[in-house]
Amino acid sequence: MLKKLVYVPIILVGMRLTLAPLLLLDAWDRQISSLFLVGYIIAVLSDIFDGVIARRLGVSTAKLRQADSWADICLYLCIAASTWRVYPQVVIDFKVPLLIAAMAQISLYAIGWLKFRKFPSFHTYTAKIWGLTLLVATVRLFGFDDANTLWLAIGMCLINSIEEIAMTFILTAWQCDVLSIFAAIDLRNNSLLVLQDREESKIAKP
Repeated sequence: MLKKLVYVPIILVGMRLTLAPLLLLDAWDRQISSLFLVGYIIAVLSDIFDGVIARRLGVSTAKLRQADSWADICLYLCIAASTWRVYPQVVIDFKVPLLIAAMAQISLYAIGWLKFRKFPSFHTYTAKIWGLTLLVATVRLFGFDDANTLWLAIGMCLINSIEEIAMTFILTAWQCDVLSIFAAIDLRNNSLLVLQDREESKIAKP
């Protein structure tokens, strides 16, 4: 039974990858069914629990966490496209802050790729908060035609992007599951101490 449980995290990631285009397909005719928000909430819950379950089962590998990040990107891109299909005027009204948030995220991924030849997969606390604010904004928009909470989601996107860009510059090697900038500083300091110890041991050798 325990061996079968180790597949649960990747199943949850796969479920999110499957749900994302289905949400866009539902919104493609410029209206959504009652299942749209249900599917989106299930996708968000899968994002919350896949990492928790993976860590509990001891299967939280770099490949799994990267797959998790790609599933998140796919989900959010499909939600953005769905918003454009159903609420184009909202996208037009928020075009400047949305473009700023998009450029911040693109900059994060570009800097990560240029430095490490890998895209970031930090899964920070600010990213989790951003995901929750995006959940609230999406439910308010698609469920109640209220776009005001988009400001909160955009603000958290910018905070998360700035933190993770700083973390990318701080870290000396690619790492996944670095929860905050403070954790990144600790990792950098530890790696520098290790390098210093190695250099001192080389000098000490006759």
